[in-house]
Amino acid sequence: MKQKLCYSIILCGSLFANETTTLNTVSVVEKSNSKLIKDISNEELKSADLSEALMKSSPNISIVRRNGIANDIILRGQKKDNINILIDGAKIYGACPNRMDPPTSHIVTNNIDSVKIIEGPYDVENFGTLSGLVQVKTIEPKEGINGEINLNAGSFGYKKASATVSGGNDFVKALISASIEKSKAYKDGNGDNFLEQQIKKGVPTANQYRDGDIDAFEKKSVLSKLQFNLTDNQDLKLSYTANRSDGILYPAGPMDADYDDSDIYTLGYTIRDLGLFSKELNLDYYYSKVDHPMSGQLRNGTAMPTYMTNHLKTSIWGATVKNSLEVANTLLTFGLDTSKRNWEGGMYSTNRNTGVITPNPTMNKMYDTDTTNKAIFVKAEKSFGNLDIESGLRYDYTDIETQRPNVDDKKFVALNGYIFGTYNINEQNKIFAGIGKSSRVPDARELYQQTASSNPNLDQTKNYEIDFGYEANIGNLNIKPKIFYSKLKDYIYNSSKFENIDAKIYGADISGYYYFTDDFSFDFGLAYLKGKKDGNYSGNDKDLAEIPPLKANLALNYQYQQAKFKAEVIAVDKWSKFDESAKEQELAGYAVVNLKYSQELFKNFELTLGVDNLFDKVYNSTNTYQDITYVQVGQDRILFNDPGRYGYVNLKYSF
Repeated sequence: MKQKLCYSIILCGSLFANETTTLNTVSVVEKSNSKLIKDISNEELKSADLSEALMKSSPNISIVRRNGIANDIILRGQKKDNINILIDGAKIYGACPNRMDPPTSHIVTNNIDSVKIIEGPYDVENFGTLSGLVQVKTIEPKEGINGEINLNAGSFGYKKASATVSGGNDFVKALISASIEKSKAYKDGNGDNFLEQQIKKGVPTANQYRDGDIDAFEKKSVLSKLQFNLTDNQDLKLSYTANRSDGILYPAGPMDADYDDSDIYTLGYTIRDLGLFSKELNLDYYYSKVDHPMSGQLRNGTAMPTYMTNHLKTSIWGATVKNSLEVANTLLTFGLDTSKRNWEGGMYSTNRNTGVITPNPTMNKMYDTDTTNKAIFVKAEKSFGNLDIESGLRYDYTDIETQRPNVDDKKFVALNGYIFGTYNINEQNKIFAGIGKSSRVPDARELYQQTASSNPNLDQTKNYEIDFGYEANIGNLNIKPKIFYSKLKDYIYNSSKFENIDAKIYGADISGYYYFTDDFSFDFGLAYLKGKKDGNYSGNDKDLAEIPPLKANLALNYQYQQAKFKAEVIAVDKWSKFDESAKEQELAGYAVVNLKYSQELFKNFELTLGVDNLFDKVYNSTNTYQDITYVQVGQDRILFNDPGRYGYVNLKYSF
């Protein structure tokens, strides 16, 4: 792999020596190895849950369902810090070590314009892109005065209201968007809510809910933006996002989120055409924080009149200086990137009768830990006739310092890079391939949390990956098959204790669309993965955890004048390859049918009707990997069913 990185360096240098008459600015990764999901704010009206919207849009994404709202995603068999999730270029990390508040839960769908998903290690501009990058872009303000109001209602007592207003002129534009939503616990295909499922599955009484009719969540969000066109070549952008979630239930775990509060601040300055040495200069800064207490307050508890709370907080700030220029007909981008993440937390008990809080510093403490990264990166893009090449390198230096006594701080150095190329055979056909190396450092939970699973001796994970694909347009048919092979060195894996193992993940997918007519089309996607452990590892199961089975996304779309109709099927094969030693289990296959219809009623008003899981299927989308704490019945981890039939209606007024 060192030799492959050398080839990448040589290629970057050779780009300067080649001269052509014109510069073709290319973005090879975006064209060939990514998926752009557009217009999410107008299309995904069911709820605020971004993870569910992504699962429906890509066969390579599976949902890790914990609730009706704050769920996680798996991308090509990877989740958590193994994939990088950015919101308008800003990082945000959940504070919960049990993944109650993943990054996707801190932005709501009605504020999202688009999401770009890059599969693989083909990113050098951001710290920690091991196996994929998810770039969330929020809605932008427009000139004039415009906006919309949405009222939404759905099954299980779901209610939502949102409003967006934006406006401005050539010099300044502003936007503010606010929403509130709440719901009771969803019911599965058997008609059972959270408490009824707990009772049926034999959950110990102490872990059962005290009330079966409590709200499952309440979520409030505000997005605000201010943008200035200072001159013809200078822009200044500021944004603030606030997320306030209360009483989020996690019925398969022993605790629920009392609240989950997050804030994201971004500041960006761009100046273009500075001369020979700068086509575009970008200065960006962000800061985000999360406050997350989780407790057993809503459970029956034991005979003791107290309940435990694990209160965690995390924050991160980051800054990037990035410059682009043209050299020898090559678009060259280089920059400096730095960030600092803090994670801390502690336990305390509360007396139900008196409200007296008693700190408990000896239990499950997340010691105050800082992760500081400093990096330099360079990327080059160039076309050689029909061949488009993109190549990048990144050097990282990372310090991890902890307040936990009797363990060492950590330092990591990494050199990562990739080369990705697309050969355009003709206007209808192209092939593309990439090879790259990436890495990510262990986080504070994996290294230093005061639990039996932490391991202060962990090394950083390295991913060596090869991708290959082909895209063809044959008449009205677009088809894109892809394959990849990922070799993971020192993969951080929870085998009752975090350890470094060697592993591999490989797979194939095929996606595309077919237009029967201009108004009638068919979308399809199919993804298959395999994950295996290599070398030495704990346990005797060679299968890797959280490798979803064969998944298909199929959809028929029809538009007639101002009406749109969509019928989709999400089908998943039986989960028969799983890591039993990591407490996974076999899951049955399933297929769910979703319908959506929207109609412009008259000027400025649009009505949307939808139903998910039309046939009220009882199914499980999420396995029970021990990286998350589950309630156990005997030696078995409780397996909660996904939602049953869900109907919803949305009325939108726009101006």
